[in-house]
Amino acid sequence: MPARVLYMGTAELACPPLAALHASPIAEVVGVVTQPDRPSGRKLKPQPSPVKQCALTLGLPVIQPETLRTPEVLKQLAAFEADLFIVTAYGQILPQTVLDLPTHGALNIHASLLPRHRGAAPIQWAILDGDAETGITLMRMDAGLDTGDMITTVKTSITKSDTAETLHDRLAEMGAALLIQSLPAFLGGTLVTVSQDDSQSTYARKITKQDGRIDWTQPATNIHSQWRALTPWPGIYTELPTEKNRLLKIQATDISPANGSAGEVLSADENGVLVGCGKQSLNLIKLQREGGRPLNAAEFLNGCPLQVGQQLG
Repeated sequence: MPARVLYMGTAELACPPLAALHASPIAEVVGVVTQPDRPSGRKLKPQPSPVKQCALTLGLPVIQPETLRTPEVLKQLAAFEADLFIVTAYGQILPQTVLDLPTHGALNIHASLLPRHRGAAPIQWAILDGDAETGITLMRMDAGLDTGDMITTVKTSITKSDTAETLHDRLAEMGAALLIQSLPAFLGGTLVTVSQDDSQSTYARKITKQDGRIDWTQPATNIHSQWRALTPWPGIYTELPTEKNRLLKIQATDISPANGSAGEVLSADENGVLVGCGKQSLNLIKLQREGGRPLNAAEFLNGCPLQVGQQLG
């Protein structure tokens, strides 16, 4: 008889594991818990989470509690009579009262090699911190922030061409595969858990829009990593020298060995806008003026000329 599973998730990362679980004979997804619809877009209309959209497509019942810490919500969760909770990028820490409900406890699919990068943005911080590899950790949940005992992991290299978007998509599929591969042994009680070494933990705090502001005194390699880590959101940006407080978003970059003053335009032509950094320089290949559309360097310079010696930022 398949295990009754209540799935909890919100972000896009949680969709492939949900779909894989729903298609697997080892589990019956009895319901989905996700965050309430949030305002989004220019008109700030409430939008369903990616997991809600996925669940409705699969014909699964969905509940969207604002918090998990009320007696009413606890009764709702208990009514599913789940054997196991599976959690991926849900967006809230589960209290012990929730973790105690299912017979087999709760599993979490976390997008890092724990204990490194506990927290909300492990994919972005793995790139920002220059990690050579990352992966998925399947762990048994406790009431802490990604502190539970680890069940199994799978690794992937972070390539020089990876952005947060490409790495996210790869990890989402890896998480789905690892879950389906590991679940029978976990339910059968044959998987051995390993405690995390708290002394090796790092905290991957939530990314904000401010994290996208470029500090030109940083080495070009750091700023290029910033672009990779913050693509697609929030992206990286600076200020145009000719239009006070008008933001310039950078959509594609490359590193150049040339040196110059931090933030100074060293050249500007159809090959890109070369800008000095704390070490080496950054070639801005695709640019977007605030309120405009992304353009290659030649197109951008036709409408917004930049001169050698001007200062960005």
